[in-house]
Amino acid sequence: MTGEKRPYTMRLRAEQEARTRLRITESAVALHESLGPARTSVSALAERAGVRRSTVYRHFPTDADLLAACSAHWAAAHPVPELEAWAAVRDPDERLRRALDDLYAFYRDARRMMDNLVRDAQTDELVARQFGPFADYLADAQGVLMTGRRARGAARERVRAAVGHALAYPTWRSLAVDQALGDAGAADLMGRLVAAAGGQESPRRAARRVGSRRSPASGGDRP
Repeated sequence: MTGEKRPYTMRLRAEQEARTRLRITESAVALHESLGPARTSVSALAERAGVRRSTVYRHFPTDADLLAACSAHWAAAHPVPELEAWAAVRDPDERLRRALDDLYAFYRDARRMMDNLVRDAQTDELVARQFGPFADYLADAQGVLMTGRRARGAARERVRAAVGHALAYPTWRSLAVDQALGDAGAADLMGRLVAAAGGQESPRRAARRVGSRRSPASGGDRP
């Protein structure tokens, strides 16, 4: 009988430990969103999770362990847009607009956490290292959005810089929030910047210019 109870007891204990670990992780996510990872203390985390400091350390012996678990939990609930969906759009300008629409929607949803991560990554090496994969993601996105662009030489470098600027979280934060352009307005402005960087007209301006040259009567080009 005792032998039968032991596996059951061990399973219950494992389930309880898993619930405790999840509670600590979710509490860390909440504190990172409200205070930031660099400003979240183990004491505050233990109090919010309803456990002792020793329990936090038992589950997460180092700050790196805790931050990794928190990042994975948060990322699972806030997946970044898929680069493959952008790469499937053949026209570079349409691809850029699709990417900015998707990415800016992600930024708006993730704004509380992103604000704190961007701030803390400037002064906390651990946060900066944990934030590194997102920088890699943006670099990959930049490569996807440069595919098919005809600019060469210095013009291509300007376009690349403009695309990278458009993808950056501080760019979205400044334009969409601080300057109150909204997501669509910010995306439109960045599309114009990229077009100008390559010495091209924006698609809308080009369409208006071509339209103004057409005769209302014949529909053909004016002489």
